[in-house]
Parts: sequence; structure tokens; C-alpha cells
Amino acid sequence: MTSPNTSAHPAPNGSPVLVTGGTGTLGRPLVDELLSDGVPVRVMSRRPRRPGDDRPCEWAVCDLTNGVGLAAAVSGVRAIVHCATDPWREVKVLSRVVEAGREAGVAHLVYISIVGVDRVPFPYYKAKLRAERLLEKSGLPYTILRATQFHDLVAAMTTGQRRLPRVIAPTGFRFQPVEVTEVAHRLAELVRGEPAGRVPDMGGPHVHTARELAEETLRSTGRSRRIVELPLPGRTARAFRQGGNLAPDHATGKVTYGEFLAARNARNAGQDCGGGW
Repeated sequence: MTSPNTSAHPAPNGSPVLVTGGTGTLGRPLVDELLSDGVPVRVMSRRPRRPGDDRPCEWAVCDLTNGVGLAAAVSGVRAIVHCATDPWREVKVLSRVVEAGREAGVAHLVYISIVGVDRVPFPYYKAKLRAERLLEKSGLPYTILRATQFHDLVAAMTTGQRRLPRVIAPTGFRFQPVEVTEVAHRLAELVRGEPAGRVPDMGGPHVHTARELAEETLRSTGRSRRIVELPLPGRTARAFRQGGNLAPDHATGKVTYGEFLAARNARNAGQDCGGGW
């Protein structure tokens, strides 16, 4: 592993791309995608590299909640893909990354956001929108990609209710789940290109009701449980019912929710986990 070089000038093209949250749900497949394309990568994580991880990438230990290790992590990188997320400190964390990137002369910051952050007044969505605005005004060259919910998050909406007597599905809610590896592929394309501002949204191939997704998740586990649709009050619920979280005109994902569930069950074959149940 090469050690970062301190520089206030843009790094050359052979310098690594820094992936914050590089061990997370999105970060890990992104790192693998970049490495498979021959792109030098530096993984940022709060923890040291695990024994046995022999991927040919650099590693930077950094705690974004306080910024410890951040200057060293960004030093000498040519671009940053910001996959780390914190529902309670999203704007503050991105502000730290932007400031460090500016001081290090980073030439491109790619930020992953969520479809509907400007239409759904959910607190986390509002934080993502504020983060987008911060990046737009930062002076740092940037690209913003908004994606719909990942398959595994949608599945967790059902599997997370395993201890309840019924599965609850919010009335009128629809989702357009997208495969995380496809989003990783798109981010890899974007970071290899020039800063493009906000690019077209990315959604999964189909829109489903919350009930349909719960039914399909249950079928994939071989479980039979009653689904109860529950009407939710408030502005946020109304925005979801109106489809504020959807991108039907940008259904660029190819992997269906059913294909995701089948692949997950195949990975879990031989293990007594029932697809998470």
C-alpha cells in the first residue's frame, strides 16, 4: 500500500479514487467495480482492513463524525465518491469531506443521493437535500446521482417485522427498488468522467406497491403471514402516496426485485437463515 502524499494541487490521473464508506452496502461493490476496471482505489473506513482482505487497494482509517484521519485520507486522491451516510449528521459530514477535498485539490466529488429528496419531507431526505445544496455551492467540481431505494432496504421493511404478529404495509405507498451493484456500476462510470452536476435519476425496473413487495418477500422465504395495510397520516406519508420517491421515467435498472430475492436465497442456501427470517 502506498502512503498518501500531501499536495494542494490536483492529483494526476494515476492517483486513487477515494471511496468513503467503502465497506458499506454501496461502497463495497463500488470498490470492487473500480478495481475490476483497473482504477486505483483508496477505501475509507472507520476500522482497519480486515485480515484476509487482499484486494489491491489502499486503506484509510477515518472517523467522519469528528474528522480524525480525514486529511490523510483525501491527500493525493484525484476524486472522491462519498458513499458514507449518517442520518443525523449528513450535512456536517459532507461539509468536512468537501472542505478537506478542497484543501487537497480534489478534482471531482461524486455524491449519492435519493430520488424524491426535494418532494418528500422525510427528515433524512431533507438532510440529503441540504447536503446537495451545500455541494452545489461549495466550488468543488461535483456530480450528484439520485437513486431509488436499494433492494435490500425494501426487503428489510418486511423481514424487520419478523417478531410482529402481522406484516404491516403502509397503504398507498409504492417503491421502485434498484439493485445496489447497478448503482455502483453507474457511480464508477460517473467518477471516471468529468464533473457533471446533477445527472439523471436512477430507478429500478418496476414500481410496486408496498403490499406487493411484502407478499413477494414472504413468498421468497416460504412464510405465510397476514399482511395488514395501514393508512399513515401526515405530509410525508402523503408525499409517498403521491409517488414523490419514484422515478418511472428513469427505470434504468435491470435486476428485478424477484431476481434479487432469488439470488439472496441462493447465497443463503445451506444456512438456517431463511433469507433473513
